[in-house]
Order: sequence, then structure tokens, then C-alpha cells
Amino acid sequence: MSRNDALRAARLRAGWRTVEQAAVRLTAHGQQLLDDRHFTVSARTWRRWEGQRPGWPSGETAVVLHDALGRWPEDLGFTAPPGWIRPERQQEEQLNRRTFVSVTAAALVPGPVAPQYVDPALIDYFEQQLEGHYRADMFLGPHDLIGTVSAQYQLIDKLVRSAKGETRDGLLRVGAAYAALVGWLYQDAGDVEGAVFWRGITHEIAVRSREPHVIGYALVNQAQVRTDLGDGHAVIDLCEAVLKDSHLLGPKVRLMAMQQQAHGASLTGDRNTVDRLIDQAENLLAHVDDGLPWGNACRRTPAYLEVQRATCYGRLRLGREALPLWEQILAVTPGTARRDRGVYLARHATAAADCGDPEQALDIARAAVEITAETGSARTRRELKALEQAMRPWQDSSVSQDLHAVLASVREGN
Repeated sequence: MSRNDALRAARLRAGWRTVEQAAVRLTAHGQQLLDDRHFTVSARTWRRWEGQRPGWPSGETAVVLHDALGRWPEDLGFTAPPGWIRPERQQEEQLNRRTFVSVTAAALVPGPVAPQYVDPALIDYFEQQLEGHYRADMFLGPHDLIGTVSAQYQLIDKLVRSAKGETRDGLLRVGAAYAALVGWLYQDAGDVEGAVFWRGITHEIAVRSREPHVIGYALVNQAQVRTDLGDGHAVIDLCEAVLKDSHLLGPKVRLMAMQQQAHGASLTGDRNTVDRLIDQAENLLAHVDDGLPWGNACRRTPAYLEVQRATCYGRLRLGREALPLWEQILAVTPGTARRDRGVYLARHATAAADCGDPEQALDIARAAVEITAETGSARTRRELKALEQAMRPWQDSSVSQDLHAVLASVREGN
């Protein structure tokens, strides 16, 4: 179909049998839509539009054509000029810019600020608050905490600009932990761009702290985002960079890097490396005894390393190995850890499907959906999408229809 035929076909679908009738109808439609009695499209103009060189309508006329025919000019045979952005996309871009400003605002406060005395006791204050935020994250999920934690990071950033000596160093260290938590909250909320931005802020402030273990922690955080993006080689690169200087690191950061590298190995299909790294990390777990307020999921989360192993097995589609692990993990996961429990249940359901038991997968998914609706965790939604893929062998069965109905309440946009 040549480009002039597209507009003619749309005109005929609208019931406008002649060019003259189309011009009259579009003129009337435009005058009403724009509330402008001077809006006019002539038959001569319409005839040119249906010719070999239709040109390009004005912005107002483009809107009227879309409203009348349900299609934008570039879909009606017109050739869009450079820089043309549909009005609906302009609105999306404006919204995205506003969202980006809100995501970045806490980290991009211009300076300098008025100097003030910074008491060293504030370091302990922020560390204690941080532990409370970690607990609240398990109960609430990301959306209710992002604003609170990013505002506290903004305060830390302000204090760093006035603090001196050891107080400044301590605030930089705790600031890196706050930035990492904000990045994690955006990641859990499904905002990859926000997560990437805050992981970058984490790395920046970690480098400013000049502490090798904080820098290593920041790199592991960046590897987490790469894991979610499915970029196994980047995960491995980042974790190997951390472990290259392992003699400078405490057991906790080494353990974090090893388990994250195992995720990278699972993304590249390397089951042997997954097991080797998780086993090495298990040997370090008993030696994690530092007083640092961040990175303590390995101590706080029951069966932490088995969670990582089961997750890696799931990516490798080793359902029979993953299924009993998830049963053991869920048996010791407290009901108060709502978000984590939802993620585990979704992965457990996928393992059941991989083992050929769609009915069990459906039963487990019901519990996961209930938690997902409460926490708003995009991670759990992503795991439930993986479950749908695993259930494709039964897509024509009643169990698949039941699953579709169960998942409807937590699909993106609901």
C-alpha cells in the first residue's frame, strides 16, 4: 500500500465516501474539538493529502485527524518531519522528566550550604535509623519508604559538607549505606532507571569514603542491578573486581560478592560455579561478626545462602533441585518478612511447574499473589511472570485459566 492509500482507506472506514465529504466532516470535527470556528480543511487540501506528496498537517490538524480517525498522521501515510513527537508522547516525556527530577532531587542538592557544627553522635543516630528502615522494608515493601530514606540521605549529604575529620568519614560511610538502600527500594519497586542512578550515587560516596569494604559493597550493589537486567557477564566482572582485593575486605563483603557472582554464573548457565561459590560463601558466614549497620541480610535472613542457591537453580531450570530447597526455606521464613516470603513463594511455584505439577504451582501462587498485592513488590511480579512462562505447557488447560485469573489482580498497572 502506497502512503496516499492509507489516508484514503481510513476515510472510507469512517464512512466518508468522497474527498469533499471528508473535508466537510473533518472541518466540523475540528471546530468542535478545538472550539475554533475558524478551523478549516478544504477539499483541495484533502486531495493533496491523498496524492503522492501529502506534505505534513499542522500540529492542530494532526490532533484533529487522530481524534477523528483514531490514527496519527505518520500512520495515515504522511511523512513525519524531523523532531515530531506525538502529543501523547510529549506528555509521557514530561512525566518521565518530572519523575526523574523526583528520583534524583535528594542526591543533587546544589552547594555549598551554610556551615554548621556536626556532632559525632549523629553517626550512631543514622546507623540506628538504618536498621529500622531495613526491618520496615521487610514489612512494607518499597513504596512507603523511598521518600523517607532518600530525605535522610539528603540530610546526611548536607551534614557531610560541614563535618570534619572522623565525623565526616563516618557520615560518608553511613551515607553510602543510605544511598544503597534507596537504590534497592527503587529496584524492588521496578524502577530500573532510579535504581541505576542511586547505585551510581552509592559508588560515588563509597569512593569518597576511601574504605575498601564500602567500595566493594557499592560494586556488589551495582551487580545486583545487572542481575535483574540478566547481564550475567557484567555481574561476574563486578564481583571479580571486588574479590581481586579480597585481602583488604572483611568476611561480609567477600561473602556478598561470592553469592552475587553465583547469580552471574547462573545467568551464564554455569551450575558448577554456582555451587562452588555458594559453598565458599557458606564457609565465611560464621566469620561475619563486624558491627557495620549495612549488608546484614546474610545474618538477618534465615537460610540466606540457600535462598541464593535455590534462586540460581530456578534460573537454571533445575526444578527438582530447587523445589525441596524452597520448602525448607519457607519453613523457616517468618510471616513478618512479607515481601521476601512473597518472592520465595513465587519462585517455589515456578519450581513446582518445572517439576510438572501445575496444580501445586497454582496453589502456591495464590499465597504469593496475596502478599504481592500488599507490598507492591515489582520483584514478586517479575517472578510471577516467570511462573506464567513455566506454565505454558498447560496453557490450554483449566489450571492455566485459573492461574491467569489469580494473577490478574497483580498485573502491572493494576
